[in-house]
Amino acid sequence: MVAFGIRTLLVSASIALSACSFSQESLWPSLTGEDPAGSPAPTEQTAAATVAKTAATEQPKSPQPELGNGNFNPTGVTPGQPTGTFVGKKVIELRAELERLQNQVAQQNGQLQKLRGGLVANSQRFHGTIAAVNARLQVGTTPGNPILVQQFRSAQADLDRLSQDVAAMNGLAGSIGSSSTMSSFLAESAKAAFSVSGAIDEDHRQLTVLEDEVNQTDVLIDRLLKEVSNDVRRQTNYVATERSNLNLLSTGIKSGEIYGGSLMNIAMANSGGGTAIAAGAPLNTSGRRPLVVIRFDRNDVPYQQALYNAVSRVLEKRPDAVFDLVAVAPTSGGQARVALNTNKARRYSENVLRSLIEMGMPPARIAVSAKTSAQARTNEVHLYLR
Repeated sequence: MVAFGIRTLLVSASIALSACSFSQESLWPSLTGEDPAGSPAPTEQTAAATVAKTAATEQPKSPQPELGNGNFNPTGVTPGQPTGTFVGKKVIELRAELERLQNQVAQQNGQLQKLRGGLVANSQRFHGTIAAVNARLQVGTTPGNPILVQQFRSAQADLDRLSQDVAAMNGLAGSIGSSSTMSSFLAESAKAAFSVSGAIDEDHRQLTVLEDEVNQTDVLIDRLLKEVSNDVRRQTNYVATERSNLNLLSTGIKSGEIYGGSLMNIAMANSGGGTAIAAGAPLNTSGRRPLVVIRFDRNDVPYQQALYNAVSRVLEKRPDAVFDLVAVAPTSGGQARVALNTNKARRYSENVLRSLIEMGMPPARIAVSAKTSAQARTNEVHLYLR
């Protein structure tokens, strides 16, 4: 059982209270909300020294997906001599169009390299700030520490800039798509010019060179568009993941405790990116062992850390897991007292549900219900694995 209001069923009396483990036959963890025995709480000086060391010596490894490294500079257009024929004039027009197209591609390539540099710089700054916040939470701090709140806002601004960079890259992809359309038009025009009557041999020689360069440019644009599209897809997923983790970090700052990654990100990582499963209607919980029992026998029960640990361990083993959250009220004290306790238990379950959502758990994965129990001595919230 978890001290100060959180209790789970122990598999055997020999399991240490501070352990968090899984048996081979089930997914039921033993939890505790207390500090490990014999581990004194760090002093403010120790915490400050640890944070300072982390900020000064550790270079956080960014989980940002790898960006493409292609550099897409056109090779240029071969000049030609006027022939005075109609086809010769058409070649001159097409050559000018190709030059304009290649200049546009060169500008798009330059914009891509600039956006990549901005993405890397913003990502490094973002994860540096996150590392500093987590270092302080790791050694312990006060709930709602204003220094961490300010750092959180800075990280949020960096993530917003990352999102803006990705949006700009998505706009660049649209611009490159227009260049691809123009390249296809030039290729068709150069091919059609061979069938126009009144051309001399020099016209066809220059047309052959021009057609080859148009095709080379078309291939270059296709490669550019493919790489930008891949960057946009990966970075969009990355920003969404980090925004979910940032929401969980906000919860950690409010409570002064450190959590891991978003629960949904844990599930997605262990399922290979599978889709979430809706919880549906709650099942009968009779005879089922709860994953976590939270007893609200006093104000401000610190259940969040133990709740997160239990659910994250389950999702590591069963990424598609869904849960039943049950508000439990005692039956003692008469009808009026039972009604009052039932309302309180429902409010407590709403708070637990809100905590799970803030930790990254999709609401569709949780079915909520309520019941009364003669065994309950106080208002409780039970979390069951479906």
